[in-house]
Amino acid sequence: MNIKTSHIVKTYKQKKVLHLDGQYGELFFESGQIHGIIGPNGSGKTTLMKIMAGLIAPSSGTVRYNDHPLCQDIFSQMTYSTHTPTLFSRSVYENIAYPLKIRNYEKDRLNQTVSQLLEEFDISEIKNQNARRLSGGESQKTALARALSFSPQVLFLDEPTANIDPKSIQLIETALKKRNQDQGLTIIIITHNLSQAFRICTHLTFLDQGSCLFSDTPEKIMTSTHPTIDEFISFNRF
Repeated sequence: MNIKTSHIVKTYKQKKVLHLDGQYGELFFESGQIHGIIGPNGSGKTTLMKIMAGLIAPSSGTVRYNDHPLCQDIFSQMTYSTHTPTLFSRSVYENIAYPLKIRNYEKDRLNQTVSQLLEEFDISEIKNQNARRLSGGESQKTALARALSFSPQVLFLDEPTANIDPKSIQLIETALKKRNQDQGLTIIIITHNLSQAFRICTHLTFLDQGSCLFSDTPEKIMTSTHPTIDEFISFNRF
């Protein structure tokens, strides 16, 4: 699913926290790609993602999905996950199965799908544990497995690998790249890990103080002469 934002502005308490104009007044997130949104804390990354995901409305500007406005059918094809996921006070298995149950998956297909995800994310041994009692890494893997369970067209991820161990990071990145390559899943990910952005992303958008300073390939950001981008890369060099 292609997503295009046009002149997005978001104001909180009379303060503009996002104002996309000028050269990057329109941003295009191409279908079937992995798009990274990077930049300093407080730059508007999460606000932009929530607007694109239909979770909050912009103060002005528009978002189009395959050149259509947001509707329930489009909304149902997208999913959003963060590094502090909200999980149900039920088993890990039931959390992952929930999106399939509300979509009326046949029982055998549901069980097969959940079992495959449990194995893929290395959480089969905790499938009966209450999801509210998991470690941070286990919670994030459970939340991502739940987000992927119904094969969405667009996956929004807000720092999905923050504060987890390298093995889990590798597992999550492998799962994301596999679905992008095999299913054409469009992924939009916020990350502070520049190395991760270069490992998995095909396109990067750089925000600072609510404005967009760059939107192009990872290779081209390395040749940027903008002082804010140069400083960010220097401090986060991998």
